[in-house]
Amino acid sequence: MAGGITVKDVNAHEFIKAYAAHLKRSGKLEIPKWVDLAKTATYKELGPYNQDWFYVRAASIARHVYLHKSVGVGHLRRLHGGSKNRGSRPSHHADGSGSVNRKALQSLEKLGIVEQNATGGRKLTVDGQRDLDRISSQVAKRV
Repeated sequence: MAGGITVKDVNAHEFIKAYAAHLKRSGKLEIPKWVDLAKTATYKELGPYNQDWFYVRAASIARHVYLHKSVGVGHLRRLHGGSKNRGSRPSHHADGSGSVNRKALQSLEKLGIVEQNATGGRKLTVDGQRDLDRISSQVAKRV
């Protein structure tokens, strides 16, 4: 796709929204039963307000795998982590949920978007790259 619009050329927020909507419309993404009960990190008090948060997380992970050669669950835990409120003590970074990221990666793997990398972690497949580039070109046309 030389010269075409890629994921790097569009706004990250707009792309993730569009790709999450695409994943939801397709109905092929396997969603765990516990999605309505889960928090996205141990340092959070409540679960996400958005009912479609798992689609958004999967879209975010797909974009991140596109931008990096190989991505593992530990890397995604750091990426989706945040600031832990420790009361009167200073806040520190805390990692996000590994289970949520692992299940999202496994669901994307079943769709053929990502695959196991020989050196560890997951990498994007050719079909996955084509799919993400197609969605990014649709996002670029809308703007």
